[in-house]
Parts: sequence; C-alpha cells; structure tokens
Amino acid sequence: MTASPGHSTGNGPPGQVLVGALATRLQVDPDRSALVTVDCHRGHLDPEVATMPVEPAAARSVVSTAARLCAAARRRGVPVVHVILETLVLGGQVESMANPFWREVEAARQSLTPGRTSTVVGHNLTGSVQTQLMPELGPEPSDVVIRTKRRLSIFRDTDLEQVLRSLAVDTVILMGVNTNTCVLCAAFEAFNRDLKVVVVGDAVASMYGDDLHRFGLENVARCLGWVVTADQLVERLVGTTMPAGAGAS
Repeated sequence: MTASPGHSTGNGPPGQVLVGALATRLQVDPDRSALVTVDCHRGHLDPEVATMPVEPAAARSVVSTAARLCAAARRRGVPVVHVILETLVLGGQVESMANPFWREVEAARQSLTPGRTSTVVGHNLTGSVQTQLMPELGPEPSDVVIRTKRRLSIFRDTDLEQVLRSLAVDTVILMGVNTNTCVLCAAFEAFNRDLKVVVVGDAVASMYGDDLHRFGLENVARCLGWVVTADQLVERLVGTTMPAGAGAS
C-alpha cells in the first residue's frame, strides 16, 4: 500500500515524512521575524528562588541557549521580546486562585513539578524576585518586555500582538517555559493569527516532565510550525532554506 503524503508507512515515527518535507521549505527572514522568550524568569529557571522550578540541568541549558540566541538576534537586527507572567495580589487575595484547576492543585497540596516542590499561590507575585528576567537574557535597551501575562497565553490581554504588528512581523521564534503549556499555547495562538511559528527545541523546557516536553515539540512540528535547533536558527536567519531533516527533539 502506498502511503499518503505526510503519513508514516509504519517504518518510522508518525509524521516524519511531513516534518522532513516541511523542513526543506522553512525560510526565516530576519526583517520580518521576532524572537519571543516565554516566561524566562527566575520563577522557573533560577533553582535558588524558583517557585515552579524546571529541573536544574534543563534550566541551565535553556538559559545558556536562550542567551546565545538573544545575542545573535540583536546582532542581526531581529527584535527580542520578553513576555513574563506576573500574578496580581488584589485586596490581599492572589488573583491566580480564580482559576479552578490551580485552586484545586493548591487545595490538594499537590505539586505541578514532578519530584520538586512548587506553589501556584506563591508563584511570580508582582514585585517578587521570581518575576525578574534571567539576567543572562537581558533585557538590553533594544528589547521589549511585556509583564501583563496572567495565564498561559502570551497574547491574551497583553501588548504582544500590537508590538508584532508595529514591527511588521510575520514570523515568531519561540523559546522558554513550559514547552507543553505556555510555549504550545503561544504556538497555537500565533498559528491562529496566520503567523509563521518556529520553536527552538533546545531552548525550551517543561517543569511538568520530559514526556510532556517531547509531546509539546511533536505537536508543534506536526500541527503548527517548525521545530529547529539553536544552531540551525543562527545559521538560517539570513532567510535561506533549511537542509532536509532539520529539527530538534
């Protein structure tokens, strides 16, 4: 039986034909792109103070890779935008507890980070050290910092869409935390706005576990956009076509 285009014949992982074919078609134009960091703050990535910590080795890797990409983007004139979650405290109440799932996680005394302690009610409260961008990433004077993210979405009730429109961006390059929640949500929402979605696979991580990290990347690569490595992105910011088989896992 002949497989339909984009379908596996059973001899390899599902979707590999589709992902490989699309890899050859990706072009990244630095004049129409923005590098967007998602929740690259100390609340996830600094083991000393994190309230929803990524596994320490993964955190170090993400910070190192993201810092290198931010520097490369600035050199190429690609705008760097940092979107950071801040949780409001209103009338003595933590606003995030309005979310029923988060509220029940706290009530059940459960952690969202397997094998590590975390807190929803104490995560990234406005003015706390956790809301600080990891210093290796900046911000530099040319960067844009958006601090009105309240849930998983980097677009909902933030200035991001207006910033991207003002910059005439048609491609968003995503990196940060968490692969399967905020980064995946960003990929969906950018896709729904007809933006080209590129996720840097070695510059994202998930506090929820490596299984959901892998799921998030696979979902992007097969449904929403392109997953590349940092090295591939740096090499291809001139807008040339990526080599066949490109991608990150």
